Amino acid sequence: MLKQRIITALVLLAVLLPALFYPAPEPFAGVMLVLVAAAGWEWGRLNGYRQGIALLLGCEMVLLCALSWWLGLLSKPLPLLWTVAGAAWVLGGAALLKLAVPGWPHIPKAVRVVGGLLALWAAWLAAVQARTIGINFLLSILVLVWVADVFAYFAGRAFGLRFTHRKLAPAISPGKSWEGVWGGVIGVIVLAVCWVWADRAAGAVVPSLYTHLAARGWWLLLLGVVFLAAMSVVGDLVESLIKRSAGAKDSSGLLPGHGGVLDRIDALLPTLPLAMMLSSLA
Repeated sequence: MLKQRIITALVLLAVLLPALFYPAPEPFAGVMLVLVAAAGWEWGRLNGYRQGIALLLGCEMVLLCALSWWLGLLSKPLPLLWTVAGAAWVLGGAALLKLAVPGWPHIPKAVRVVGGLLALWAAWLAAVQARTIGINFLLSILVLVWVADVFAYFAGRAFGLRFTHRKLAPAISPGKSWEGVWGGVIGVIVLAVCWVWADRAAGAVVPSLYTHLAARGWWLLLLGVVFLAAMSVVGDLVESLIKRSAGAKDSSGLLPGHGGVLDRIDALLPTLPLAMMLSSLA
């Protein structure tokens, strides 16, 4: 299993890194388009559709993203879209976690499917817009999610249930603890402060999200990164809720050793549009 995970990770990096660091954003947009198309197929399967309909949903993701590309949305300011997407994630995420696993099947399938596809589209558009702004800006968002996850894992292993004596969401994801959440929050705060210092020391031409927020005040930087870290946890929990309702361990087996695409991007789905929202409001 470990060897399989390493090989898959190396293949993904071999594709993603050249696209990410290419001078123009189009290769990255293309790679991300393939990933969200695969995620669209996985979404169909998680909602009980057979192969044909699930493939159709993946194709619909391609058409929706391609239309956005053709309309020139990749470089247009879209503050209203990011505000609506952010509000939908905050309110919808809270509602879904309150409904928990038993409540998911009671949501009309059409609402579930369309909502999931729109969430994938918004995340794709946010990722590509962030890359259009600059590599430093996009990386600051991506690394936030990864740091929150890594710090949460190790804090949960070291201190889980020692202070709160309560799991975060035992009916959805039994392995998560509040200590892990606070560990992730501390990790992203340290990351943000260090990144702002590095931007200033290097004279970054394109500021990171953190520098952008800090320019309006350190209070906004602190609130912003804590909020994004919390919403990355919401994205993770929502996908776990849906998989548990569907009786699936992974969203698919597309990434050997890693599960499916949705398993890898679940925390990014709310974080990317919310980061663009904070950037547009700051």
